[in-house]
Amino acid sequence: MTTFVLTQQQPPVRIRTRLTRRGRVVIAALIVLPLLIGAGALAANSGAVAGAVGTSSAAFHHVTVRSGDSLWSIAERIAPQYDPRDVVAALVDLNGLQSSVLQAGQQLAVPHEYDGR
Repeated sequence: MTTFVLTQQQPPVRIRTRLTRRGRVVIAALIVLPLLIGAGALAANSGAVAGAVGTSSAAFHHVTVRSGDSLWSIAERIAPQYDPRDVVAALVDLNGLQSSVLQAGQQLAVPHEYDGR
């Protein structure tokens, strides 16, 4: 004959895991970092697309550099009512000029605000 002894069962022991401050920082970084990378990539791509669209559709009036011309003389010729310093700066920016040296026959794009159209 088998006898069964009834014993009182102990309640299960609950082990609580505590998240430390460093653990919270790591989890937050794992969540936020991919979002920041995605936002940066999206911003970089949208800027490139906007730049590509803007440059392909823009039509500029061009001026041909004559012998003895300087950026200053061209600025005075194409926009006599404006300050030549502003026009020269706009010509340099628009045409991506590295120096003020010009060659006779060179084509320079004229910014829209100074083309007189």
